Amino acid sequence: MTQALKVVAVTGASSGIGEATARRLAADGHRLFLGARRTDRLEALTEEIAAAGGSAAFRRLDVTDAADVRAFVSAARERYGQLDVVVNNAGVMPLSPLEALRVDEWDRMLDVNVRGVLHGIAAALPVMRAQGGGHFVNLASVGAYEVSPTAAVYCATKFAVRAISEGLRQESTGNIRVTLVSPGVTESELADTISDPAAREAMKTYRAVALPASAIADAIAYAVSQPSQVDVNEIVVRPAATAQ
Repeated sequence: MTQALKVVAVTGASSGIGEATARRLAADGHRLFLGARRTDRLEALTEEIAAAGGSAAFRRLDVTDAADVRAFVSAARERYGQLDVVVNNAGVMPLSPLEALRVDEWDRMLDVNVRGVLHGIAAALPVMRAQGGGHFVNLASVGAYEVSPTAAVYCATKFAVRAISEGLRQESTGNIRVTLVSPGVTESELADTISDPAAREAMKTYRAVALPASAIADAIAYAVSQPSQVDVNEIVVRPAATAQ
């Protein structure tokens, strides 16, 4: 299949799944616009992509700031003249028991994991409507389907991403595609945000068997590569050796 080459914006692109997705989509010939707070990593990644013959640019991005996300989308359009795909990937996972009352961490998860996705949709949906089409790829988790101890708030944010994605799909008229990608345990820096000692220790066992981030990037690339009349709605990817 010969796929149309697209302009793809990726949030949380400085590490993990976002970084792997940028590499994979650039290798497929798509033009990338990358966002994250760590611009040193974004600069190194764009240089790596360019050295390999790909096309990528970047801008510092805080997905919790709606105005900053709008500016990010505008910058992508100014750079490439269009915006075909938004990969809402940025996320945090500071797990802890509810009784630990880490309200600041709950708020941070809601801001990044839920509002960040909503900000991406709010910024890009009018652009996609005006140009006659587009594609949102929203990153959730297997935590969007089940809840585990210490992960109640994190799972709640991923349930929300799942609900938002399904709502957007139902409200779209066919020219806006929506894909929810839900990874199981995947190699990333997410666990580094866990400050609760017991939850951090438990996560070491939970993450003993993990997928490479490239496996999730491959799933995203599959959804993006489909012809316009095909809308891949949900992809769940787990390590074959475990149930998580």
